[in-house]
Amino acid sequence: MRYRTLGTTGVQVSTQCLGAMMFGAFGNPDHDESVAMIHRALDAGINFIDTADAYSKGESEEIVGQALKGRRHEVVLATKVFNAMGKDPNRRGGSRRWIFQAVEESLARLQTDYLDLYQVHRLDWRTDVDETLGALSDLVHQGKVRYLGSSSYPAEWIVEAQRVAADRGRERFVCEQPQYSIFARSTEQAVLPTCQRHHMGVIPWSPLAGGWLTGKYRKGAEAPEGSRLRQMWSRQPELGDLGADPRLDLVEQLVAVADQAGLTMTQLGLGFVDRHPAISSTIIGPKTPAQLDDLLGAADVELDDATMDAIDAIVPPGTDAPGTEHYVENPALEVTALRR
Repeated sequence: MRYRTLGTTGVQVSTQCLGAMMFGAFGNPDHDESVAMIHRALDAGINFIDTADAYSKGESEEIVGQALKGRRHEVVLATKVFNAMGKDPNRRGGSRRWIFQAVEESLARLQTDYLDLYQVHRLDWRTDVDETLGALSDLVHQGKVRYLGSSSYPAEWIVEAQRVAADRGRERFVCEQPQYSIFARSTEQAVLPTCQRHHMGVIPWSPLAGGWLTGKYRKGAEAPEGSRLRQMWSRQPELGDLGADPRLDLVEQLVAVADQAGLTMTQLGLGFVDRHPAISSTIIGPKTPAQLDDLLGAADVELDDATMDAIDAIVPPGTDAPGTEHYVENPALEVTALRR
């Protein structure tokens, strides 16, 4: 396992960050197995864990807290705030009221008295950036949080948050957590360069595009039992037949690239993300011990220029593969009254 500095913080983080979204009811409901996986990751050299209050409605944080008993000092621990944590309309968002309540609930579930990194899970278009940064800054001054970060922020709002922090004396976001993979390369256009200009760390999520870049979805084959796509289609049959998805052709081309380089698809996908100079640490999100071992096997892979050129020829820089969604709500486009 290799290590890099997170932005300009001086904090050294492993180049793989253990994402905990799949620990709990949404993914693996077996707490003992999930705890064992966390211990396996720590023993392999991972010192960075990322979770969120909304993952399985707090269950993920509880599992992480259980796993870190006696080992909290070994870990750079990150969680997030923003997504709904109940029907109460004030149990969500970036307001001071909710942030102050949410952090206490996260600390209790994680069984710790401080967070190394507290991130805003999505941009809250309805809340003044200074309201959010002001509340988060107070948490830093209280010693409950060490550093602040954003997640899935558009480039212009990354800049806005940096400006507000500088102008109003707030603590700034030291890192951004964007979606980035071979299939989601539009991030290269503005988000990654913006983070570099502001000396922010970058910890991308979904580097394997929801499993597409593991090679488990192939032409002429059904989605594997228990896979994320299989579950989605069981709930939403209107999504159509897997065989009609244009990403299957891209996967076949990428499999050939991986074979030529002597790599697995997982190694190809993670190695691609890790190669970008903006990246501090790549989030891996295993559901099973076998998946964790597969992901750990890619920790030290470095892609050569010929392999990167071959990937560029399949999915050009700055573009997204068909079907890629970025989950960025924008009221300027979605609220009719703002356009007419």
